[in-house]
Amino acid sequence: MDTKELLKKVRKIEIKTRRLSNHIFGGEYHSTFKGRGMTFSEVRQYQYGDDIRAIDWNVTARYNEPYIKVFEEERELTMMLVVDISGSEFFGTSEQFKKDTVTEIAATLAFSAIQNNDKVGLILFSDQVELYIPPKKGKSHVLRIIRELIEFQPKSKQTNISEALKFLSNIMKKKAIVFMLSDFMDDNYERTLKIVGNKHDVTGIRVYDKHDEEIPNLGMVPMTDAETGKTHLINTSSSSVRTQYKANALRLSDYFETTFKKSGSGTISTRVDESYVKKLLGYFKRKG
Repeated sequence: MDTKELLKKVRKIEIKTRRLSNHIFGGEYHSTFKGRGMTFSEVRQYQYGDDIRAIDWNVTARYNEPYIKVFEEERELTMMLVVDISGSEFFGTSEQFKKDTVTEIAATLAFSAIQNNDKVGLILFSDQVELYIPPKKGKSHVLRIIRELIEFQPKSKQTNISEALKFLSNIMKKKAIVFMLSDFMDDNYERTLKIVGNKHDVTGIRVYDKHDEEIPNLGMVPMTDAETGKTHLINTSSSSVRTQYKANALRLSDYFETTFKKSGSGTISTRVDESYVKKLLGYFKRKG
């Protein structure tokens, strides 16, 4: 992709996702993810209706009229976007690939964070950590994150969620808001997620295509595994083949839901042909 085309794509995603974060998610994000506590801001004169427990008795005695302490939320937080860029993300039978939807959701979350003066960082992973961008503030930083989400070419096509979680656990020493975006076509990450979930506020966002779960009856079809590169001739007319395919997909989605809930983490599942806006808003409102 040349620079002009890349900038055009970045701009298109910025316009769409920034509008969402400004008009919809900014307030919801702020009310859902609280700051680390309250910090002293100033002292002002008591007004009718103020909480008498906030009266500063030393200042009140000095001026012979009531003054109260004003506190404000210590807001600054860190958001980490942990994004799957393995081969299965480059799949889609609707309007776009799973990767495209993941990019839009990640951009929306990033703009919501900087609107609230929080830092944003990025981890791109396959079966290894492919790229780490440390958390920073600012629009230019978010635009860099979007550029990487669009154009980064992974070394591997396979998936290892546990490896990404281990890396996150090692680099993030303070509590962070973590959004992991993937189709979660992997298992065996329960133990690592539990460790991360005990320290951080984690949400798994599962983005999937309808044909991840159901294979259509098309007769004998050569199918290539996006992660291994191997091609097999599959008889999609066979009901047992279609049943087995669906059962494996349901096993992985059930594992995702169960494992995240066990670790105290949140989950969102959205299909590429559904509105992720409604899913995110509903989640923020329930969580808040």
